[in-house]
Amino acid sequence: MSQRYRITRALQEKDNSEKTISLEECKQYFTSKTDFSYTSVFTVTGSTSMSIEGDFFMWSYGDTKIPFRHYHGDIYVSGTNEAVIPKMMEVAGELGADVLEG
Repeated sequence: MSQRYRITRALQEKDNSEKTISLEECKQYFTSKTDFSYTSVFTVTGSTSMSIEGDFFMWSYGDTKIPFRHYHGDIYVSGTNEAVIPKMMEVAGELGADVLEG
């Protein structure tokens, strides 16, 4: 089973800071990154295929695409590929957010 991470501002103690990461903020942030693209449907293909609707910012890492999913004010990403860890930390830092497991 793979580890899942959440990029969130829920732990921020600043009274005047936004506690959620808005979809608009994500679109603006990820659009500025050349290695990310947006899609509203993520398709997982294996022995069967499954499509998931949502707001996905796909990180291109070599030939691999890794989804960063915006969901209810947070961003979720799988830690299956260890290369995602430093990228996830970079994203969290630039968005003024923390990273939680789970």
